[in-house]
Amino acid sequence: MNLLKPELLEALARDYALGTMSGGARRRFERLQREHFAAQQAVAAWAGRLAHLAKPVPRLPPRPAVWEGLQQRLFPEAVPKPKAPPWWQKVFGGGQVWAGALAGALLCVVVLRQQPDWVGLETHSEALPPSYVGLLLDSAGKPAVLASSRRHGKQITIKLLQPLAVPVGRVAQLWGLPKDGGAPFPLGQVPPSDRPGVSVTLALPDSAEKLFFGTSRLAVSLEVAPAKPGDKPSGDFLLSGHCVKLW
Repeated sequence: MNLLKPELLEALARDYALGTMSGGARRRFERLQREHFAAQQAVAAWAGRLAHLAKPVPRLPPRPAVWEGLQQRLFPEAVPKPKAPPWWQKVFGGGQVWAGALAGALLCVVVLRQQPDWVGLETHSEALPPSYVGLLLDSAGKPAVLASSRRHGKQITIKLLQPLAVPVGRVAQLWGLPKDGGAPFPLGQVPPSDRPGVSVTLALPDSAEKLFFGTSRLAVSLEVAPAKPGDKPSGDFLLSGHCVKLW
């Protein structure tokens, strides 16, 4: 079986990025990534599509009805009994029902616009906006960090694909490595975490197009302090991987 056939490779990369691939199949596909750049690109593309799912969701305060329900359960004698609703509210459902229906409809519209592939409406141009994506691997060849930035954006999103331990007194510094062999340049710090899925968005010193157009790889080293422009890595890279453009 040719695992590099575009249709099969796309399906394998999707399952890997979603985390539904396990056992021997996952180990074989990780070996395929180490041996073939096309497999790394496919995983990076799918990880980029799913990256926004890791963004934090703002907290919403509980509705007044939730507190009223708690009071009725905990202190029923202190809460006046609600009046019976009028007949028209029983028939047509009341304002909260209509508001809920409207909110649900708006949510569906947003989901369909942002994730048309969930219902089979995705087009190739909508799969991922023009972006630079870096998939950094650890020493065992396993994907560890996903870095993505829109082509003309001035931010970079860094997501951990596996836990990252950083010794006390050190920072995990992300570097861009120019394809012409020039000096590495600092991009920001990767957040340490004992669990995967952590994601941060950092400001870039310039547009992604200017920074990454001539960049072939990204890497992470351990430093005693955040690097400044002109600094160089002090030791070997902990993580590294290709930086590719997706458009």
